[in-house]
Amino acid sequence: MSEDRFAPFETQLDEAAALSVLREATEGADDGELFLERRRSEALVFDDGRVKTASYDASEGFGLRAVRGEVAGYAHSTELSESALRRAADTARLAVGQGGGVMAPPPAGTNRHLYAATDPMRDASFADKIDILKEIDAYARDLDPNVVQVSASMAASLQEVFILRPEGGLASDIRPMARLNVSVIVEENGQRESGSSGSGGRYGLIGLISAENWKPAIREALRIARVNLRAEAAPAGQFDVVLGPGWPGVLLHEAVGHGLEGDFNRKKSSAFSGLMGKQVAAKGVTVLDDGTIPDRRGSLTIDDEGTPSAKNVLIEDGVLVGFMQDRQNARLMGALPTGNGRRESFAHVPMPRMTNTYMLGGDASPADILADLADGIYAVGFGGGQVDITNGKFVFNCTEAYRVKNGVVGAPVKGATLIGDGPTAMRQIRAIGNDLALDPGIGNCGKQGQWVPVGVGQPTLMIGGLTVGGSAT
Repeated sequence: MSEDRFAPFETQLDEAAALSVLREATEGADDGELFLERRRSEALVFDDGRVKTASYDASEGFGLRAVRGEVAGYAHSTELSESALRRAADTARLAVGQGGGVMAPPPAGTNRHLYAATDPMRDASFADKIDILKEIDAYARDLDPNVVQVSASMAASLQEVFILRPEGGLASDIRPMARLNVSVIVEENGQRESGSSGSGGRYGLIGLISAENWKPAIREALRIARVNLRAEAAPAGQFDVVLGPGWPGVLLHEAVGHGLEGDFNRKKSSAFSGLMGKQVAAKGVTVLDDGTIPDRRGSLTIDDEGTPSAKNVLIEDGVLVGFMQDRQNARLMGALPTGNGRRESFAHVPMPRMTNTYMLGGDASPADILADLADGIYAVGFGGGQVDITNGKFVFNCTEAYRVKNGVVGAPVKGATLIGDGPTAMRQIRAIGNDLALDPGIGNCGKQGQWVPVGVGQPTLMIGGLTVGGSAT
């Protein structure tokens, strides 16, 4: 780790004074903390033979929170000073009112480190990064003369956080992140189609920007674009659908995962509210949220309240057994925090959020699952989607899908959307493959205007009776 480290209590704030202000703000509260953060990030985009974007951002600041019952007072600032802390404390204190609360027990400490304290932005010079992006562009065009446009991007960031609690506990974390994405557009007989591929995680750029990584990524993007060139219009109607392993777990994330976050269930606005201990999915379906997987994009050594991340079982053999909790919602629901209190930055309050959410594998072979699909769709890749938390209804766009009849994978289809609701889809799972895979490290999750990195995963699945939107007549 570079000597240029974030050390707010050595350079900008007196820790004892900060603790005194925090204690004043949270006297009579149920919970609270001082969250300090520095984040640095860079992004390079090489598009159509030229540098389109080259940006570097740096920010630092604090957020001070006082919680009493269901109310949280929060104030934040980019100024790290005692006077700014006192102004923030006056604001946060408004949530406490006359007090009377009992401070929740502090998070357990941990010496675990799930990722190296490395700065990805220092792994290569600016000139070297541009040269690599140029190589990617040239390689893609050499692979296929039908390539008319190439876009390659690399991003790296380093987030450093400190969390000071009223009882005096201090936790810290250094969180690297790196990502590489490539996309191509091919043209044939006047028709243009695109394909993309990417990977990333909580580590340096070195592995991502090596030719051993980006050459296969380009070939995968080109393969998808070529598939789309020969794709036919997707059929419309109700079909059995087989989902591929890995990234298609984004459907699980959206249609089921959000509904298992504590705040939605405490407020009874989730489709899963009141169903704890009940059968909510087919037998054999086990869903976890696991923030402890080393180097994964969604992993956290500690969450943004200082709670160590955990491997949390949400659905076990089809039965709802757990929710994802931050400290406030856990306390109000009589549960324990699960390490899922996350925030986008110091300017945001924490809330229950997913980390790496996935379904465990079963015992069926993917080939046998496809062979059992009499008439349906095999969906391998997904783009954007929407979900209504209150009823679990979702709509997802397929970026790579195939028509299947009598167990034979046929022509690719384009314009397919999958429509259904999470609870029903989970109950209609008919087969679970033995090929559990996690996504390549490209996921972001939005909730109430906050974005955080996440991971998803699943094995090959067959789901009965999904509605497929398409344009084929």
